Amino acid sequence: MVDTTLVQVGKNLSDAMRILEDGHRELEAGTERWRFSRSSIPGPLQGDGQDVATILHLVHNLIHEEEEEEDKPSQHRMQNVGEQGHMALLGHSLAAYISVLDRERLRKLTTRILSDTTLWLCRLFRYENGSAYFHEDDREGLVKVCRLVIHARYEEYASDGYAALSSKQPVIYQSASGRPGLGQHLCSQLGLPLSSLCTVPCNTIFGSQHQMDVALLDKLIKEDIEAGKLPLLLIANAGTPGAGHTDKLGRLKDLCDQYSMWLHVEGVNLATLALGQVTSTIMAANRSDSMTLTPGQWLGLPAVTAVTLYRHEDPALSLAAGLTSSQPVAKLRALPLWLSLQYLGHNGIVQKIRHAAALSQQLLQKLKTLVSIKTSVEDELSSPVVLFKFSQEMSAASSGGSVEGFCAGEREVLDAFNRWLGEQLVQLVPTSGVDVVELEDEGTCVRFSPLLTAAVLGTQQQDIDDLVEKLSELVPVMSSTMCLRQDFREETHQHSPLLVYIDELSWPGLGVVRYEPQDEGMDESRRKQELEKINTELLKKLQELDTDIIFSTGPEFGTEEDCIFVGMVTEDVDVSELVDTIAALGRDIEESGRLLENMTEVVRKGILEAELQLQKANEEKLMEEGMMRQLPLVGSVLNWFSPVQSSIKGRTFNLAAGSLDSTEVTYSTKAQAGRPSLQDTPTSSSKRLPGQRLFRRSGAGSDSFSETSSIGQAEETPREGSTTPSCSIHPPISPPTPEEDSHSASDVVAEETPEVLTQAGAEEASEERQPEGQEVEESGR
Repeated sequence: MVDTTLVQVGKNLSDAMRILEDGHRELEAGTERWRFSRSSIPGPLQGDGQDVATILHLVHNLIHEEEEEEDKPSQHRMQNVGEQGHMALLGHSLAAYISVLDRERLRKLTTRILSDTTLWLCRLFRYENGSAYFHEDDREGLVKVCRLVIHARYEEYASDGYAALSSKQPVIYQSASGRPGLGQHLCSQLGLPLSSLCTVPCNTIFGSQHQMDVALLDKLIKEDIEAGKLPLLLIANAGTPGAGHTDKLGRLKDLCDQYSMWLHVEGVNLATLALGQVTSTIMAANRSDSMTLTPGQWLGLPAVTAVTLYRHEDPALSLAAGLTSSQPVAKLRALPLWLSLQYLGHNGIVQKIRHAAALSQQLLQKLKTLVSIKTSVEDELSSPVVLFKFSQEMSAASSGGSVEGFCAGEREVLDAFNRWLGEQLVQLVPTSGVDVVELEDEGTCVRFSPLLTAAVLGTQQQDIDDLVEKLSELVPVMSSTMCLRQDFREETHQHSPLLVYIDELSWPGLGVVRYEPQDEGMDESRRKQELEKINTELLKKLQELDTDIIFSTGPEFGTEEDCIFVGMVTEDVDVSELVDTIAALGRDIEESGRLLENMTEVVRKGILEAELQLQKANEEKLMEEGMMRQLPLVGSVLNWFSPVQSSIKGRTFNLAAGSLDSTEVTYSTKAQAGRPSLQDTPTSSSKRLPGQRLFRRSGAGSDSFSETSSIGQAEETPREGSTTPSCSIHPPISPPTPEEDSHSASDVVAEETPEVLTQAGAEEASEERQPEGQEVEESGR
């Protein structure tokens, strides 16, 4: 007999998943209006209820709201929800249905689910005679275990509470490379002072620098015992959160037995206990008193609880600590995992973990072929976590650049470069699952931990090949940029005080520069405004250049303002030409600003002079023609019988010369002289072939760099006939006059301004050109 309700639950879940996963599904006619009226602002609850489809579409719209607003697909990593993921989600739906069963049937069912799941996990991860506690927060299991140990070591704790701890203060030991904030969370949940937490340093001379120093731990325990404290529990790592290293679990277990301490183990490497061949270091974890597993991450199961396996003989203390519950509903937390484990089967679970371990070995072997990449693993043969980073020491020898200038800040520079490398790899190969970690000794590294990401993202061997391919393309760019940073610094210093080099060690690029205004008469406020204006315009002009080099304002929350941040470059970049261009453009912008300021005063004086001359000409016209000709009707009759030739000429103002001239030439020739055709103006495109880029050294190869790099490989730029880099960017429109020799032709627009205008259009041209700052003309009436 088939329960129709169970069938309906499965069908409803399938329908819901189909609607939510379809990012391009169009809404039905009945719900179309809701899509366009939705808002991110919470509103009142509607009076009439809505059907399931409408509510699911609302959830879908809220999930994909940012994608629709930005009109582009999301770049965030999305979990690969396969069939086993659907089983886990079905478990949550079934848990709600099962919870309404009668009490006796519910008790039998939950007991069976809990017993099966506990048995399967203990056998799968080689933890015999263990019990299981299922919890949402992966730290909650350790909190419950600590309560269990306190109950076991302090017999009066159940009746006296925290007063029982006053006789001997409990001490919890954790590794310095353990999970950040875990110890503080324990003390907060247990009501213990932070003095009850002891952080054990890692090895400094012998062994891994990410492993707990066992000898020092022994010394700390003895000191605490002598001080009247009670060593309670030790938290060990089978795969540290950062580097993935495993503590010496066998020695730590012996030490815990010696001092009657509880040993708890956690870490990603515990997943390898399910494999056929397990290292002795990991195998020692099955001797621990408890361990926390996260099968949801390892197997790609969404919304699956973490599990803490533990061994303890007193069920009353387990109940008091909260590790077991008398409420059947609490046991339903194991239902999603119970369904998923059955769907995968033992072989399927082992295959997923084996696949993740094989990906680590594949990446490790390929990274060894890259001479500029330094790897860090605990075990060359079986480490499931691979760390790698760009190594400046290894790349400098082959690149031949100058790197002497930043030995003092070399660590910070390398960290910035590796942080950039990790971010690029995440964007270029998102399914690889790499991320960036900050380690105390190694600095910034890129981490590949497929046990945490492969099942979730669906990482395959092809993704590893793509990752190595992109890495091999990015490393040469990083090497060349690292080697040219000092050259950029020196070239910038040669242009002082125009350019100021900003020593920004955290910038992953060629360097940071700022253009400084040279006007000494400005006050501090005026100088700051001018500095911001010039550097903003300079950045805009640099971004418009035909080059693959990226110019930006730097990090969003950076400390330096009004600067030009130069990104990564290839080895064939001419740093001298680049810096010369920055200086020349900045100087042109500054001088152009001064010219416009001076032009305002010149134009004002020219207008006043033109008005005076025209007023004088009108007075002379009145004296010459007489009063009769000025009368409206009489003047027209006289002019018809006896025409008179007007002697009043218009005025044209030449911005280039700053002079006020007569328009007599216009009246006699009826044409404008000295105006060059804009079509004949030489441009920079005539000096470079199509496709060629700026800032390339002569003789550089023309092979283009991969598009996956943040800068591409620039093409060759010939420098024939150019005296300064700015000449090829802003060519002069006409030959400069001696007065304009210090200005670029693009800024001194008077070169292409006509010196004469026709009489008919004199006043109209004056009104049109005066706002543009090019020419002012007054004409007599």
